[in-house]
Amino acid sequence: MTKVLFINGSPERQGNTAGLAAALLKGTEAETLNLTDYRINVYGQTLPGDQFDEVLAMMKKADVLIIGSPVYWHNICGSVRNLLDRFYGPVSQGELSGKKLWFIYQGAAPEQWMMEAGEYTMKRFAGLYGMEYKGMITNAKQAQKHSVGE
Repeated sequence: MTKVLFINGSPERQGNTAGLAAALLKGTEAETLNLTDYRINVYGQTLPGDQFDEVLAMMKKADVLIIGSPVYWHNICGSVRNLLDRFYGPVSQGELSGKKLWFIYQGAAPEQWMMEAGEYTMKRFAGLYGMEYKGMITNAKQAQKHSVGE
């Protein structure tokens, strides 16, 4: 059975980001990891209580990753950006090979350049760590057209 992990970067557990994930999942069984429940120190910090390794272990166990972020300050939200930053060093290039990655990215009125910048970041992230980038979902219509089982 395919193991699916939705990483919700929004502080709103049942907000628009989670709503798009539910539409994409369409009844597929998935585990949700709300980044606000985890302490992930910023890159370069060594502080007690850091849970990056715990989050990374969950990501490694999944076959399909769905990373969701609201558009905050014209970019990927801080919790998701912080997670991506922490990959430098402890995660080797290609280490997540064989996994599929979807990116959910939504906001009230994002401009095209904001969406392009977010997708560029996630495509590069997927490529660097060996994942197959499945695409960016920005609205319910897109989510309903796709399936994580593709």
